[in-house]
Amino acid sequence: MSLAFLKNVLFPRSQPAGKGRAEREVRPNYGESDNEMTTPASRPGSTTSSSTTLDLEAQKCDSCRPRLTSQEGEAKHGRFKPSPRMISDAIIGLSDGLTVPFALTAGLSSLGNARLVVLGGLAELIAGAISMGLGGFIGAKSEAESYRATVASTKKLIETSPCQTSSLVHAVFKPYGLSAMSTSTISNNLHESPPELLDFLMRFHHQMPEPATSRPFVSAATIAAGYFIGGFIPLLPYLCVQTEEVLLALYVSIGVMAVALFAFGWVKTGVVSGWRGRKNITACVIGGVQMIVVGSAAAGAAVGLVRAIDHGQDV
Repeated sequence: MSLAFLKNVLFPRSQPAGKGRAEREVRPNYGESDNEMTTPASRPGSTTSSSTTLDLEAQKCDSCRPRLTSQEGEAKHGRFKPSPRMISDAIIGLSDGLTVPFALTAGLSSLGNARLVVLGGLAELIAGAISMGLGGFIGAKSEAESYRATVASTKKLIETSPCQTSSLVHAVFKPYGLSAMSTSTISNNLHESPPELLDFLMRFHHQMPEPATSRPFVSAATIAAGYFIGGFIPLLPYLCVQTEEVLLALYVSIGVMAVALFAFGWVKTGVVSGWRGRKNITACVIGGVQMIVVGSAAAGAAVGLVRAIDHGQDV
């Protein structure tokens, strides 16, 4: 609502009889062009007040103002949305962190010393997080090197074999049922601009979008943090008990990890398949149960192996 309209509402002016009714019935009349809007105030000899004209012009400007898309709005307000690759790295780190350290601490608990479990668990957490982070870093660097090598070979192909690149463009559009003439027109337009042709082939033929320069560091940090956080959960009960109360800590750790593994399996499946609906809820429950089975099998194998080795040494 414009300032002129507020002024008329708060401080009404006296008007001749019959004139206010005529102004209230003012309606914008659209001409042949969408960009031209005529009102009785814009016609010669019109008696409509200038405030109504200003009000209509303000409404027109508001309607012509560009609207922000959801992505532009999120960028404008600084909202952070994790990428699918970051979610994948977090799942990898948490999955290993919730199983391997839990199995190790459960196996060490059979020795009957909580301090030994804590020291061994912390050592494994630090070493495992560094190892997992280095694996993510090297993998992301290899992905970037593969992208650069593919770009170089595609550039050479564009320079030396236009017929082959044209056939690649046709192969991309073939599943969509476009006519040969339409595809040839698109191919000719792309070949007029080699950088655009290169970008098209990388995205749609090789299906290799350009990786971010920070990808190796983000991947390493995400995987390492996920591994450390997931592995620190089963270690918490051993930090809260006396040295000889290792069995109590083991039972508490098993209960905590059962809940954590089920929650992780539920969330991991829900992110992929969805959260609503009977089918999706069933899939989430199955995912949680699967994580409990995997973690229990790993812990049981570790406990049995440590006890077997310890019993053999005693004999």
